[in-house]
Amino acid sequence: MAKQKILIIEDERALQEVLSYNLEREGFEVSVAADGQDGIRKARSFEPDVILLDLMLPVIDGLEVCRQLRADVKTQRIRILMLTARSEEVDEIVGFNMGADDYVTKPFKIKPLIHRIKALLRREGVEKSSRDVVAVHGIQVDRVNHTATAQDELLDLTPTEFRLLWSLVRAPGRPFGRNELMDHCRGEDANALERTIDVHVRSLRQKLGLLGELIETVRGVGYRFRGESESKTTTPS
Repeated sequence: MAKQKILIIEDERALQEVLSYNLEREGFEVSVAADGQDGIRKARSFEPDVILLDLMLPVIDGLEVCRQLRADVKTQRIRILMLTARSEEVDEIVGFNMGADDYVTKPFKIKPLIHRIKALLRREGVEKSSRDVVAVHGIQVDRVNHTATAQDELLDLTPTEFRLLWSLVRAPGRPFGRNELMDHCRGEDANALERTIDVHVRSLRQKLGLLGELIETVRGVGYRFRGESESKTTTPS
């Protein structure tokens, strides 16, 4: 069985070596690039399953690398986990809008990072075969361009709300447990979300306006998005 591939785009030599050593011990095939331009070239030739992408890179910065990879048909579906030394919310939002799948803030521990990578890989098999744009009941979600609309009105969603909506609308009628939704939203941060997932759902419903009732509570399980042919059977709570 072929090894899963990880591309590390990081200019700090010590961090390159630590990441490479630990990822290879986990059974991954690893390649390294020290600047953004070389990272784009290796992404196209190495064809990794996941890219660890530093935000602050020489030649081409991480956000521009992310944008170019998402614009290229050959690389647009590669999972991108952004590494950043800045924790401001604006970095998170800009990173996800450029197409990053997740991010971690430096300094970070290796084991949680590896768990985060594995969470991305668990989602990959489903999302690679999914449509990049899903439209149902007047709601449209575009995963590649990271946009969502309700009745043709652009929604101002946080990264967590966007992932939550994407997970629900691409499988109308299917109940999702809270743990599963948390894993889809933030991987290794699921435990932190366990106390707040209902808050995210409530906020998302409010932003959807009248269409918020399409997100239904499945008692004892979690949530689901109403199926296309269904009439109203439950009420949000």
